[in-house]
Amino acid sequence: MQYFLTVFDKDGSLLLNEIFEYEQDSKAIEHGKKRLEDENFQDITHRMTRNGKLLLFHR
Repeated sequence: MQYFLTVFDKDGSLLLNEIFEYEQDSKAIEHGKKRLEDENFQDITHRMTRNGKLLLFHR
């Protein structure tokens, strides 16, 4: 399944926009959280989706 991880700056511009594939939501969420931590984006507005389903969100 394809997952989309997007991080937005306060002005609405994209800071990160990645697509990755995993078989399970739990593994994708784990990966998404690690990517956010690696880039120090965990406290910046972000979302992770799969087929329109919101899996991670921070505002």
